[in-house]
Amino acid sequence: MTEPSESAGRRLLLLHAHPDDETIMTGGTIARYLDEGVDVRVVTFTLGEEGEVIGDRWARLVADGGADQLGGYRILELTRALEALTPPGRPPLTPRFLGGAGRWRDSGMAGTPSAEHPRALAQGPFDTVVAALADEIAEFDPQVVVTYDAAGTYGHPDHMTVHEASVAAVPIASGRTGTDYLVYESVTEASALRAGLAAAADRVPDGWRMPHDAELPSYPDNRITTAIDIGGVYQRKVDALAVHATQVTVAPSRTEYALSNNILAPIFDVEHFILRSQAAEGSSNPAPNEPTARNSDLFTPQRRPAQARP
Repeated sequence: MTEPSESAGRRLLLLHAHPDDETIMTGGTIARYLDEGVDVRVVTFTLGEEGEVIGDRWARLVADGGADQLGGYRILELTRALEALTPPGRPPLTPRFLGGAGRWRDSGMAGTPSAEHPRALAQGPFDTVVAALADEIAEFDPQVVVTYDAAGTYGHPDHMTVHEASVAAVPIASGRTGTDYLVYESVTEASALRAGLAAAADRVPDGWRMPHDAELPSYPDNRITTAIDIGGVYQRKVDALAVHATQVTVAPSRTEYALSNNILAPIFDVEHFILRSQAAEGSSNPAPNEPTARNSDLFTPQRRPAQARP
């Protein structure tokens, strides 16, 4: 592992749609790079006002027929999760919201009334979202930006907006700063998902179920460009997941979790990424069947395997 002194000047920006996404998808990566002394910033686009609350304690905070205070409570959950991911004895990482807390609202799923809310993130105006994100990137000027894939992980309009905004904003910020940003998409590796589900098959908590085939999204192994080993910070990721108690239930095993749908999902000890762009060398996206050489560090420039000469 890199010593903190070796990471001086490294900056990592992670873009997420709602509180809890940062931990579910990249919590171990956040914790590991904080351990290594990297300057990490997590920017969340909404407060997650439309989240489905687990249990009765906070059920009336919901937007539909409740107090509509869930977003404010999820700021607290995010604050505590980032504290859990921060190394002991260090100042805790704190939440940061694009445009300020409450600037854009959780859109909910497409076709729901929340998607038509005038402040819904997915309703735009898109240029305003892009401008705010370009300002955020240029001000922090990280070497690495982490975002979502074009599908928005599982089709959520806010995740898709985060992806689309990053595609538009990164070149704008790069033009201002002169930095060629490494941009990664946070994804799930297919073989890791299969292995995690197989290991969990005999310990499904009461009331939960295993996912149906292809119900949890994943990418073929050959598409993965970067794999971050989070074994050393795994327990901090699990602790951070447990903090998001309105949205996430951690299994007694501490190796699986479920959202309000009670569908079991593994908690991986490796987090996977696809390098989307590398301006200095052009696009590094491989063709669907083209093998990739994996990196174990987001800051290491991706190099394709040398092609054999005829």
